[in-house]
Amino acid sequence: MTLTLHAASREALASAETRLAEVTGEAGADSAALGNELLAVVDLLGREIGLRRAVADASSDPEARTRLVRALLTGKVSEQALRVLDAVVAARWSSPRELVDGVESLGRNALLTSAEKAGKLDAVEDQLFRIARIVVSNPELEQTLSDQTAPGDAKRRLVRELLQSKVDDITLALVEQVVGRSAGRSVGFNLDQLVKLAAQRRERSVAYVTSASELSAEQRERLAEQLHRIYGRPIGLHVEVDARLGGGLVVRVGDEVIDGSTAGRIAELRRQLA
Repeated sequence: MTLTLHAASREALASAETRLAEVTGEAGADSAALGNELLAVVDLLGREIGLRRAVADASSDPEARTRLVRALLTGKVSEQALRVLDAVVAARWSSPRELVDGVESLGRNALLTSAEKAGKLDAVEDQLFRIARIVVSNPELEQTLSDQTAPGDAKRRLVRELLQSKVDDITLALVEQVVGRSAGRSVGFNLDQLVKLAAQRRERSVAYVTSASELSAEQRERLAEQLHRIYGRPIGLHVEVDARLGGGLVVRVGDEVIDGSTAGRIAELRRQLA
């Protein structure tokens, strides 16, 4: 999900992110468990309209909102999660929806922090990318997972059946959250947003590369170096093979596309002749 927040919510999220960083930076902090707890709270707020409105009500006493959340969740989530939620509900949000989006962002970041600490952020990012490509290339699967009228639990069960024991637990948790709450966007799109979020943690951009054939490790390294020179920052590569290109490759970084494929050159020639 692309996070679009108004000014008040951006300020609130920044404050909550500071609290999250403090909590996850403590000795013995379990960032994965914290992330899963925060995403469970997202599900709760998604189901309970009255609670969602109450904790986002900027006209009420912030301490009263904090007491409400602690009364409901003490003993059900960790003290670390409660401390993060204290910062969330004490702040002023532009709308209940943006508060929920903010908690979701915090949960995802906690999970990615756990992957980073464990030295497996690269693997999680790569798995998310590959799952996104599978979903996008299978219209029936994408439609099923993106169907907002289908129960979220049913879609999550399907994801677990497809992915459990095949991907990291953090990857699975993130994908389950995406299919459970794909508000207004396709699952493939939202998975790609997660890939970008993972890449940003290493201050990189993501290049989506489609190649006519497999790239060797040396070729990948040269391509990454060339893109680094072009964009002036490290670029992470996600490569998929499509023999229909005929030769060469297509590189997409953000909205920019570099088409060096045979098919692309033929299409350009046809445009010129037309």
